[in-house]
Amino acid sequence: MIDVSTLVSRVPTGLWIDGESTAPVGGGTFPVFDPATGEALTTVADAGADDAIRALDVACRVQAEWAATSPRERSVILRRAWELVVERTEELALLMTAEMGKALPESRSEVAYGAEFLRWFSEEAVRIQGRSTRSPGGAGRILVNKVPVGPCLAITPWNFPLAMGTRKIGPALAAGCTMIVKPAAETPLTMLAFAEILDEAGLPAGVVSVLPTSDAAAVSGALLADPRLRKVTFTGSTPVGRVLIEQSARNVLRTSMELGGNAPFIVFDDADLDAALDGAMAAKMRNGGEACTAANRIMVADSVREEFTAKLTERIAALKVGPGHEPGVDVGPLVSAKQRASVAALVDEAVAAGARVRTGGRTVDGPGFFFEPTVLDQVPTDSRIVRDEIFGPVAAITGFDTEEEAIAAANDTEYGLAAYIFTQNLDRALRVADALESGMVGVNRGVVSDVAAPFGGVKQSGLGSEGGVEGIDEYLDTKYIGFTA
Repeated sequence: MIDVSTLVSRVPTGLWIDGESTAPVGGGTFPVFDPATGEALTTVADAGADDAIRALDVACRVQAEWAATSPRERSVILRRAWELVVERTEELALLMTAEMGKALPESRSEVAYGAEFLRWFSEEAVRIQGRSTRSPGGAGRILVNKVPVGPCLAITPWNFPLAMGTRKIGPALAAGCTMIVKPAAETPLTMLAFAEILDEAGLPAGVVSVLPTSDAAAVSGALLADPRLRKVTFTGSTPVGRVLIEQSARNVLRTSMELGGNAPFIVFDDADLDAALDGAMAAKMRNGGEACTAANRIMVADSVREEFTAKLTERIAALKVGPGHEPGVDVGPLVSAKQRASVAALVDEAVAAGARVRTGGRTVDGPGFFFEPTVLDQVPTDSRIVRDEIFGPVAAITGFDTEEEAIAAANDTEYGLAAYIFTQNLDRALRVADALESGMVGVNRGVVSDVAAPFGGVKQSGLGSEGGVEGIDEYLDTKYIGFTA
């Protein structure tokens, strides 16, 4: 395995603007920390409002030329980027583990997942379609074209440093849009490394810029106030999403918002419990629980709840906690001291309200931001842990008696991103899936994400879809041209 310090030293740590790593106008930097130790890995350039406008100037300068590039050429560049990402799986995975903390197998899985958006949208680039038809009255002809939206801003989160970028960059480039990416301050290195990969793949300078910053509001505010920007896409919390939507309204920007989740994981009494346990481990413990699609409320039919809880406790108690790069580690640290404190507070409040700790429940002594994989049962249904996103390795289990009760409880939230159902009754599966107020429903599966499927939520969980054939439409405007017959 390559040495982490050597790997980090290879990453360009300036702002990526116009195809090169460059210093910010103000000359500032900020540190990037290793969550496993709490120590700084390196420092990166700290973008400000002037740098944001500089990047937008470049994006606008090359927008028309990039939009005029043939779909096949755009496809080839994305395909080459996919190949390069796959070739560098180990390096990218280790880099993600270093700055975000997730276990190395999880990082490898993210590289594979993130790379697939590049391959998928390389194929979609050549399938953008319009239509031509005679008008109903026969007096004219209707031509409908799909055209690039224009310069875009992508704001990505820290929990999936590569995949949340490629899921936005892939369709934007395929559609013919330029893009400015603001990665999370906790995890900018992966996206900076990816910018170099895009350059190597043949992407023209200026089409994608990457602006790490410790002042997200200054960078995004400057861009959203500029009428030349035409779209913003964001993955992150609902409160921040609301602010961005408000700011976007001033210039009537296109928006894609993948916001918070509070996923119910419903185990009915007729479920295959082994399959449900496998699904729960995937839905809850993937990425150490730091995922918007994570099972936030595990709801189990009362008749099988104790059996399910005992078996899930056994599995979660067996997970190995440690630095993500060490062999055999299942769960790495949380991304920051702040995130660990948030998870600990949720657990402590639930226990004080009557929840029972079956395993875990505590922070881990020593360096880094570790929290024990935890199972809570007898969780009060009005506790904050079943209202807020946990974003950590904590399984909170509640019970229910009837199907109607389960559906009502599952829908009793402002969020509607993902939901999971485990049952062997097909009629029940279809009935409950239709009744759940959620943008995505997994039936007898604990991972719902798929590059070929639209990813998005309803209610306070967002607007628009990413992935699937729907994903590229978020970066295309519809233009009607009318001809005389």
